[in-house]
Amino acid sequence: MPTPESAPSDIAGRTREAIRNTGLAQREIALRTGFEASKLSKSLTGTRKFTSEEIVLLATVTGVTANWLITGSDSAPALSAEPPRGTLPTRHREDERHAQRRRSIIERAWWLFSDQGYSAVRISDIAKDVGVSTPTVHYYFHTKQALFAETLHYSVKLAYDRQVAELKPNADPAAQLKHLIELQLPTGPEGRAEWSIWLQTWTKLAVNEAGLDTHSPGYRRWTLTVRDIIAAGQATGHFVNVDPGTLTAELTAMFDGMGIQVLTGNLTPSQMFANICGFIDRVIIQQQGATA
Repeated sequence: MPTPESAPSDIAGRTREAIRNTGLAQREIALRTGFEASKLSKSLTGTRKFTSEEIVLLATVTGVTANWLITGSDSAPALSAEPPRGTLPTRHREDERHAQRRRSIIERAWWLFSDQGYSAVRISDIAKDVGVSTPTVHYYFHTKQALFAETLHYSVKLAYDRQVAELKPNADPAAQLKHLIELQLPTGPEGRAEWSIWLQTWTKLAVNEAGLDTHSPGYRRWTLTVRDIIAAGQATGHFVNVDPGTLTAELTAMFDGMGIQVLTGNLTPSQMFANICGFIDRVIIQQQGATA
């Protein structure tokens, strides 16, 4: 990926460069993202704006972050806390063919691990799904555990991209906090897959499996995003004057627990969202006429 100094100055230019660096034809990018070819062409020439959903899809397919597409930098200020070093998919000095193959292996492994579970998936299963040989997968990832760790990085990137693209500056703090929660619900195949990878990571850490050193900084990125929104809401008088770290711990604990309940069939995503919004309304939002 180019440095911020060398990146094109507008989102259309940066997207064109990201597409070029994949080695894929524009029509293939349109197919993989579900774009209408004419809409993609208009957006790439600057005559049509990309939607936030399209930015996330393009970031996923091309391997850049949504923040880079929007601003030209991975570390530019954003409402979503920047992922610490080492928590996004690892970058390698390689040509576009190898980079694209590496991304394909990670993406297909992500789906297989999330659907079947780490123990049930063999490297040969991933190779067959990608359409390469087992030694080819081992060329990029020496062990299955190393590949699983990269699927966790991929999950961190997906969450970061959604938050950067969807969270709007200067929004009402309560609406912004609820929208952040909504973006992370285990909804649809992708949402459930993302949660499955995190849940399997927690299970591995509970029995002291090694190789998942980026879990803590990746999770802190999420809690810092929640805390920053809460602190901003307190600064404007929208939220109660309680230690933001305490409110963040309570909210994220409820969020994690209810997410597990959704994955195990005891709650629906809509029930989870309603319950958490109720907590935000009762506990975090400053009630009119209440004293701090």
